Amino acid sequence: MVSINIAAVLVAAFAAFMVGFLWHGPVFGAQWIKMMGISEAEVKAAQAKGMGPMIPQMIAAFFQQIVVAAVMSHIASVLAVTGAAEAILFAILLWLGFIVTSQLNTVLWEKRKMNLYLFTVSYHLVSMMAISLIVVLWK
Repeated sequence: MVSINIAAVLVAAFAAFMVGFLWHGPVFGAQWIKMMGISEAEVKAAQAKGMGPMIPQMIAAFFQQIVVAAVMSHIASVLAVTGAAEAILFAILLWLGFIVTSQLNTVLWEKRKMNLYLFTVSYHLVSMMAISLIVVLWK
């Protein structure tokens, strides 16, 4: 049985959560809103309500990142992934094998636009690399 560093998993989950917050907010939020087709009226209505209504989704998103970090930590440990280069390659392979391929269904079958797909999978790549670096390098 492989032991998981709970502290590393929690920090990695928080880091991934913050990547998501920044990616969809201050860094690329305007582009994301446009790609999602969210109207200016919807944005203003959401801003008027403040962060309160988003708290349940934010909590769920954090727990989602905990699961991803715990699974990545476990697999990295089983595969004996060590070092930053291996951690990044590990994240890229998981991303390519699972995120890129499964998210492509949103373009093929759900009629999502390619630019939104690329935006989303890019976010997941950065997030997974952050998680991988933390869970692999934290000793």
